[in-house]
Amino acid sequence: MDKFKGITLLVVLGILLLVALDGFYVVDETEQVIITQFGDPVGEAVTTPGMKFKVPFMQTANYFDKRYLEWDGDRNQVPTKDKKFIFVDTYARWQITDPLQFFRRLRDERGAQSRLDDILDGETRNAIASHDLVEVVRSTNRDPNTEATTIEVIEDTLEIIAVGRDSIQVQIQQLANQRASDLGIAILDFRFKRINYVEEVRQTVYDRMISERNRIADKFRSEGQGEAARINGEKERELKSIQSEAFRRAQEIKGRADAEAANIYANAYDQSSSARQLYSFIRSMEAYQNVFDNQTSIILSTESDFYRYLNNMDN
Repeated sequence: MDKFKGITLLVVLGILLLVALDGFYVVDETEQVIITQFGDPVGEAVTTPGMKFKVPFMQTANYFDKRYLEWDGDRNQVPTKDKKFIFVDTYARWQITDPLQFFRRLRDERGAQSRLDDILDGETRNAIASHDLVEVVRSTNRDPNTEATTIEVIEDTLEIIAVGRDSIQVQIQQLANQRASDLGIAILDFRFKRINYVEEVRQTVYDRMISERNRIADKFRSEGQGEAARINGEKERELKSIQSEAFRRAQEIKGRADAEAANIYANAYDQSSSARQLYSFIRSMEAYQNVFDNQTSIILSTESDFYRYLNNMDN
């Protein structure tokens, strides 16, 4: 009998232990719980942390995350309004805001991810197809932060946008939230992760970009050549002016030097003429002395140079 009581006690303790283990559950700060009984939800969602109780073996605790969850879209090929095919890669952040409704409609996060694929991919395609490529790529009509000469060139290539990338992202998020309003979730953020051309047109776009950059470079090069021509023209004008002034001053200096040299030559010539006359006179006197004596007779013509000084002595 005692042995039977011991076994019964052990069985009862085992059952109580199983009831305790299956009857209590713990809710973490990052979790929220929906209690189901035979697959159907019972009561409201449990969102406060702590140890909770449920009917063991009949009820089940279904845990859902309170935190922001990630959605990463597939890379899809989408046509724009201006018939340009691009690859669009997107991502979003979402949260379970109504666990009970979420459980009823989607059951778990896998179902939510699949439903978000349909909603966000569809709204992305609709938005891209409703706008030109420039609207998807650019956000604002900002002024180029460059020098004045560069602004004039780049402004010619920048199209005016009416919506912009940021507004399109907000539009997609709002429309997606409207479609997900009965799912117990909220899409908190939506972004284009990457936008790129398809391979067939990418090289064409690169060629056009290179052509545009070359056009801008040619404009700058032309302006540089014009400025260089202006500088060279001013240099030549100033050089000719300097050369003309230098030539004028050189001619003045040369003229003064020639005049002074002529004066020196004239003075030197006058001095040399007097010296020659004195030398001629002295030699003539010496000749008279050597030639004539008391017994010498000579017949001279009046045209003779030897007679010139004798003739002048009478004067």
